[in-house]
Amino acid sequence: MKVLVASFLAVACSTAVHAADTTSPSPSPSPSPACAAKRASIESQITEAKAHNNRRQLSGLQSALAANKRRCTDASLAAERQRDITAATKKVNRREADLAAAQAKGDPKKIAKEQKQLDAAREALAEAQKPLPQ
Repeated sequence: MKVLVASFLAVACSTAVHAADTTSPSPSPSPSPACAAKRASIESQITEAKAHNNRRQLSGLQSALAANKRRCTDASLAAERQRDITAATKKVNRREADLAAAQAKGDPKKIAKEQKQLDAAREALAEAQKPLPQ
């Protein structure tokens, strides 16, 4: 019985905390330039998803836009950018290792494939490293 009550209280408390998180204060009247740029990018992607009748993507983008309007800050964008840079750097490192392994085997098709993937990973890293709009 005690375990059941404790479980119920834990669920009730976590639900209350989650509900409190979703009722954050309304957005500021003028978002930062970085948040406005992110919002414009999401809105552009929404337009494209609607044009292609991609309902699944549209749903995700609408959620992203709502989250942007609710809680976008320069600090959150900077943290997201840093996570993207870290992930892209790891991918470049992995692709470089894959290319080195292909070169060691000497298979020209495999080398070309790995080089193409490395080039794409480097482009993604360069994109992630672009500074946020100020």
